[in-house]
Amino acid sequence: MDVQSAEDLNRKKCEPCEGGVDPCPLPFVTEQLEKLPGWYLTHENQRIRKDWTMKNFVEGLAFFEAVGKVAEEEAHHPDLHLESYRNVSIEIWTHAVGGLSENDFILAAKIDAIEM
Repeated sequence: MDVQSAEDLNRKKCEPCEGGVDPCPLPFVTEQLEKLPGWYLTHENQRIRKDWTMKNFVEGLAFFEAVGKVAEEEAHHPDLHLESYRNVSIEIWTHAVGGLSENDFILAAKIDAIEM
């Protein structure tokens, strides 16, 4: 697996994953995250997360609705967090592998491409 630009990841489609493969190795993950500004590792390097501050509660909900559409199209569903009425965060990982897969970086790139 090669490190890819956000644009290249955004052109890809998440592939179904039923497990049976290893999560991405940490050196690859850290290098790939350099191509996805704002995303960082959490949960003992098994998830990626990004935080945003929206103008207000309604904008946060609208962003989540847009993320939900992308997630459904990709059949890859992140955890969505809304705190203090306008602080939103998204966490992504591949449950079936217990860590990060290429799908997580694809979804992160697609989320970053959402225009609000």
